[in-house]
Amino acid sequence: MADIEKAKKAVAEFLKKTLGVREVKVIKASKAGESWEAEAEVYEESSFIKALGLPTRVQDRNVYVVRLNNALTVECYGLKGLVAQEER
Repeated sequence: MADIEKAKKAVAEFLKKTLGVREVKVIKASKAGESWEAEAEVYEESSFIKALGLPTRVQDRNVYVVRLNNALTVECYGLKGLVAQEER
């Protein structure tokens, strides 16, 4: 059985690799039955500014929800608002 620190580490490593970012801050983690759910704060290049082709270092703060099974394998992830809407 995994503990909360291992779950937080798994979330941070997954998002760093998947999103190509250097820093991930896990701001919430909880056990939900046989799985884990975490929220992580990530600063990414502004997709709007990038689409305009403007050279800037503007970054957007995004919060991702990540769900892990008990073996700490990612089952799903997405932006916080979007993951909640899809499940309704």
